[in-house]
Amino acid sequence: MREKIEKLLLEVEQLAAKREQEIEEIRVRLLGKKGSITQLFDEFRNVLPEQKRELGQVLNTLKVSAQNKIEQLRAVLEESMESENPGFDLTKPGDSFELGTRHPISVTRGEILSIFSKFGYEVAEGPEIEDDWHVFGALNFPPEHPARDMQDTFFISDGENPVLLRTHTSSVQVRAMERMPLPIRIVCPGRVFRNEAISARAHCIFHQVEGLYIDKNVSFADLKQAVLLFAREMFGENASIRLRPSYFPFTEPSAEVDVSCNICGGKGCNICKGTGWLEIMGCGMVDPNVLEASGIDSKTYSGFAFGMGIERIAMLKWQVKDLRHYFENDLRFLKQFETVV
Repeated sequence: MREKIEKLLLEVEQLAAKREQEIEEIRVRLLGKKGSITQLFDEFRNVLPEQKRELGQVLNTLKVSAQNKIEQLRAVLEESMESENPGFDLTKPGDSFELGTRHPISVTRGEILSIFSKFGYEVAEGPEIEDDWHVFGALNFPPEHPARDMQDTFFISDGENPVLLRTHTSSVQVRAMERMPLPIRIVCPGRVFRNEAISARAHCIFHQVEGLYIDKNVSFADLKQAVLLFAREMFGENASIRLRPSYFPFTEPSAEVDVSCNICGGKGCNICKGTGWLEIMGCGMVDPNVLEASGIDSKTYSGFAFGMGIERIAMLKWQVKDLRHYFENDLRFLKQFETVV
């Protein structure tokens, strides 16, 4: 044991290091839980009583020498750093990093989902790269429908069931109807793609939240009540809505939903173009053909669906006049949402 101690003493005297990491490795190798010196202290328990005094003094000397050497190496390293960087204070806190802010799309998405979670809706998600059946076929789009043309849809492959970038999150509703037990009450957030010219009011990439409720005896009155509750949660308790007849292949009857302008209180302003109303979503009763395509008995079950653009809701909530701001990552724009929770 004495030979091991003398050998380690010689090793400690010759120690050298150029980086803090090397010094730490030396400390662990000698004084760590499984270090060489720590192991010697474990062996010291088995030393004969008449040898303990002598070996104990030498062993303590080794430990103190190792500790002093490590401190010396650290002091030398700090001096060298100060000489290379005059006036550098190692105890000074590091540079602070400026934290980012939540994106307005994320804020709006979270708020929409939070509202519908109160109404008992679950979140469902699906792939952005989809097949024709889930995006169009199962949703009652006839083969000649304009939305299937290249001018609207980004197709990836052709064939009997082409692959494409989904144009709406309704494809998630189809997948839910195929696999989920009834009744179904879901909201489907996600990114969608359409082959459109980019401008202040249009983009080839945008975000949607669509909703679906299927059960026995679901009526249009249930749909109107759900939309009204959402509008009052999102735009204030005094918000009112109106429904205008519209057309969607997957709902019948269908409607566009307007909410009273939250800027002028319905009196008319430049945001609502003097009408007092702002369009926020489309909705309707699920077409029986859509239910049957997913294996749901349309004579027993009925349901409603709705869909809104997240960018659109965010534009109305914060009066953002140019959709392109959402995609440019301009810190001057994003900084405005620092305090939004």
